[in-house]
Amino acid sequence: MLEIVISSGEMFDESKSEFIEIPEKTIKLEHSLVSVSKWEAMHHKPFLMREEKTPEEMLDYIKCMTVTQNVDDKVYSFLSSENIKKIGDYIEDPMTATKVPNLGGRPSREIVTSELIYYWMTVYNIPSEYQKWHLNRLMALIEICAFKNAPQKKMSKSQIYSRNRSLNAARRAKYNTKG
Repeated sequence: MLEIVISSGEMFDESKSEFIEIPEKTIKLEHSLVSVSKWEAMHHKPFLMREEKTPEEMLDYIKCMTVTQNVDDKVYSFLSSENIKKIGDYIEDPMTATKVPNLGGRPSREIVTSELIYYWMTVYNIPSEYQKWHLNRLMALIEICAFKNAPQKKMSKSQIYSRNRSLNAARRAKYNTKG
């Protein structure tokens, strides 16, 4: 969870022709599957796509990430560039020490949506409360499940011969024999 302090400020309300004072506000944010689901429901497109999001789309995502109750929409207009950078760094943080081995295939061109992630959670029996985990950590868990559940690749003849040579050499060394 990320905590952001948004500085106080003043803005002009054109409908009432008056200035409005916005007090300093601390908000808590979560980059989670729940947040992504809310954003996708709002924009009707996948959040986890390669193309850049517009500033309006990112502001909507920040609102979807907010877990603090009763935050006035006007508060978000006072997000500083430092706040935005901190939020971006938080979204990009892997939140885990785990490195999943590459299975050697090409990256999938499958479009990943929140529903697909929920499907993976169901397939791998990941409890629903994990939907509130940091999204990168949840995706790492899903990748681990996929890796551990993948069928073992068969070894080529050259790999088998190489493995057998090293096993035989180790046995010869252990038992002090020539063959």
